[in-house]
Formats: sequence, C-alpha cells, structure tokens
Amino acid sequence: MSDGFFVAPLGDSVAVGSVVTLDGPEGRHAAVVRRIGVGETVTVTNGEGRGVRGPVVAVRKDGLDLTVAELLTAEPPAPRIVCVQSLPKNDRAEQAVDLLTELGVDEIVPWQSSRSIVRWTGERGDKARAKWQAVAREASKQSRRLMVPEIGPVRSTAQVAALLAAAPAAYVLHEGASTHVATVRPPRTEIVVVVGPEGGISPEEIITFEAAGAHTILIGDTVLRSVTAGAVAVAQLRLLADIEWRISHGSSPESGGNLTTRGEG
Repeated sequence: MSDGFFVAPLGDSVAVGSVVTLDGPEGRHAAVVRRIGVGETVTVTNGEGRGVRGPVVAVRKDGLDLTVAELLTAEPPAPRIVCVQSLPKNDRAEQAVDLLTELGVDEIVPWQSSRSIVRWTGERGDKARAKWQAVAREASKQSRRLMVPEIGPVRSTAQVAALLAAAPAAYVLHEGASTHVATVRPPRTEIVVVVGPEGGISPEEIITFEAAGAHTILIGDTVLRSVTAGAVAVAQLRLLADIEWRISHGSSPESGGNLTTRGEG
C-alpha cells in the first residue's frame, strides 16, 4: 500500500521537525478509513505547491499528528497547461476532470459552448463547479500532485477568445483541421487547449477562436469523445514541447531520460 497522501492547510512557519496536525475530513479519513497508524509515513499538501512528509506520531478518531521530516515544493510547470473544457454531461465531466488532473493540467476552464447540452446557471452552476473542484482534488491525491488544478467559473465563448488571445500558444481540437498535432512546436511557457462538446465546435466559434490567434489541430485519425480528447491532446503537446526544448538546447530526444515534464518533477 502506498503512503497516505492528503490535502489540508499548512502554516507558513512549518519546518523540518515541526509537528503538523491533520484534522477535519482528511484527518478522519486518514485515521478511520485508511487506518493509518503510528510510524507510517504520510504526505500532506496544501494543494498550492507546498507539502510535508513524515512519520505519524499520534492517531485519534478525528485525525493524526506527524513530524515533518521533509519539506516539499512543486517546481514551476514547464509548460503551464490550461485546458478549456466544454461542458459534458455530468458523469462524463467527472471523467474529463479526473484525466486532465492526473496528466498534470494546471488549470481547467469550464466553457459554455453553443452546442453543450449541459447549462451552468445559478445554483446549478455553483454546484457543478464545486463538483469539478472536488474531483480535481481527489485526482490530485491519487496522482500525488502538490498542486490541485485551478477551476474557475464557467466562461462564455467571448471570454475564452480573450484567454486565447493572451496565451503564448493556443490550440483548438477539431476533426476538420488540416494541421496535425505532430507538426506543431508548442512552447515551454504556457499552452491553452480548447476541447469542444460531443456535437462539435460550431463554425462561428471556430472563426472567433482563430481570430483570437488560436490554431485548429488534429490529434489523431479517429474522433475521440470530448472527455478523452483533452487528455490525449495534453499528453501529446506536453511531450512535443519537451522534445522541442531538448532539441533547441542541444539535447537529442534519443539521449534518454524522461521526455515529459510534470509540475512535481
């Protein structure tokens, strides 16, 4: 069984040798559900790039205490990846958020596209966003990420276009694109990827996004579901960005080593 990994607030003064208390829902889960005992090693992160690891020194019904043996810090992502995800049906949305989080996406932007069946309005929208945030949090724990992806409020097409215009590189996944993802050279700074709904992105939306500076790209010979297309594109673009960086810095891709770059190294 792997070491326990939990998300909880961490004080600014935490240092090696400090005793950190894990309480609240995460603490109860660790003590009651996981049944973590004294002497076991656990990791606690604040979900914002900082974490601690150390042995458990006390266990209670509502939590546990650990002594900090190691301070952890997430390195800046290279590239930082933002995925604009059109709103899928609720069960599929959870799958999309889970996959994107496990692949290291730094921000997920919910997009109310014209062909999205689901609508985020009022209280329903607030609950849906909270659900996405909860899924991202759990997926971050599963994948041992110190950074939980940011999930903001739902954006309109005009707001997404503004986001694309400000990005160093922006790509829109489209089955009719003439540019294959293998031919693009993404930077290691920031990449924004737009994933449309099951019904596809409308011609008007494509025009708007291209006018904002985005490029439409094809990621494969088959048409993927909205919930899986984003994950595939993110993996491809991250790898391409890393290969391009290695080549430009005189390091051959065949020289070995990990060609992908994760926020947590």
